[in-house]
Amino acid sequence: MYTIVSILLLVGPVWAAPRSTGAEAAAPGSLARPAVVVDDFEAYPPGTWPDRWKFFTSTNEIRPLGPFMNDNEKFYVVEEEGNRFLRAYTAGQAQRISLANDPAFDLDWDLTRHPRLAWKWRALQLPRGAREDAVNDTGAAIYVTFSRDWLGRPRSIKYTYSTALPVGTVVSFGRLKVIVAASGLDGFGDWIEVERNVVEDYVRLFGKPPPERPLSITLWSDSDDTKDVAEVDFDDIVLLDAPLDAPR
Repeated sequence: MYTIVSILLLVGPVWAAPRSTGAEAAAPGSLARPAVVVDDFEAYPPGTWPDRWKFFTSTNEIRPLGPFMNDNEKFYVVEEEGNRFLRAYTAGQAQRISLANDPAFDLDWDLTRHPRLAWKWRALQLPRGAREDAVNDTGAAIYVTFSRDWLGRPRSIKYTYSTALPVGTVVSFGRLKVIVAASGLDGFGDWIEVERNVVEDYVRLFGKPPPERPLSITLWSDSDDTKDVAEVDFDDIVLLDAPLDAPR
């Protein structure tokens, strides 16, 4: 089980093995910078875990995913109709995988160039009775971790697929801010596209501009408090430029 304290300590920078992800070209004549594909999961064989991502232990050790995946808590690649994506499954457990922001490891995220984060996700099952403001289970989440203080505690925004809270709900745990980006109240079973301006969210929640370079991105699923099951898919995690009409 993971408490709020352990969540704050665990979600931090990790390192990833090199792999070329490529980028989507901007339209001819466009002033927008090309989108950066963080991961679309097409490079991994179905049934395997995405080994570019890593597990970050409570003692700050960086580990490959294999030893931490089992039948009750796992991330693995699934293929449907020629498209590959990542599935998170937890049964009374919690699981996370992380990707460090470092150009040496094939992620180079500068918020001044790409302030927006976009992704797709699909909830197949959400933990019954879960609420981010009470029972701390979340069927799926994407964390952006920005910095650490002198005690090593990360400052993060957690975008969640909530069981019971409406989209737009914000829950604060000090250095961890939770934003509900999708909700089971609106139904589930279909792919949902999410786009967040991470810079604007950070300023609104923390009252100041974020560091230019986040530390890491973490994918999360947990059902350990409710002892229920969560099963959610992730796909097409992308960094985007500011809208063309936004100030630069």
